[in-house]
Amino acid sequence: MTLAEKLLQKLSDWRPAGDGRHSWSCSFPEEGWTIHLTADRADTLSCLAWEFTLTRTGSASEGLTLRNWAENIAKRASGLMEPLKVLEVDEARGEAVLRSDSPAKKGERVMYYEVRLFGLTTAIVRRFAATRTAGGREQIPFALTHESLAKLANDIVG
Repeated sequence: MTLAEKLLQKLSDWRPAGDGRHSWSCSFPEEGWTIHLTADRADTLSCLAWEFTLTRTGSASEGLTLRNWAENIAKRASGLMEPLKVLEVDEARGEAVLRSDSPAKKGERVMYYEVRLFGLTTAIVRRFAATRTAGGREQIPFALTHESLAKLANDIVG
């Protein structure tokens, strides 16, 4: 069973109680990853995610670099509303940023996904909105089916 299949099974069993933001974590030691999901709502098929974090608990593949990891995620990640592109790789700081290649537009607002990589150990997926006329941005929740989340996890871990 792949990480995506195991994750899909676990997410289908998640039943957060009550209103508000809820968190869920699960370790997948055989695959070498821990996954953490924070969501505003969740049901049997989908969730309104706030943040999706994958943390490597095993060893990275020999020869893997931060740039390789970022570029591979950008190539593979196809389950989001917009494709991702590598925006920045800072090897000295050990960080990389991927963002939506073509942000979604709604009136004056643009919305985009952002994936931040920290070393070869952590990937954090969030969604942001910004207006073209005002500075700054705000984090917003994003709706994904459990199947899309599982695919995204698989795309990130490679």
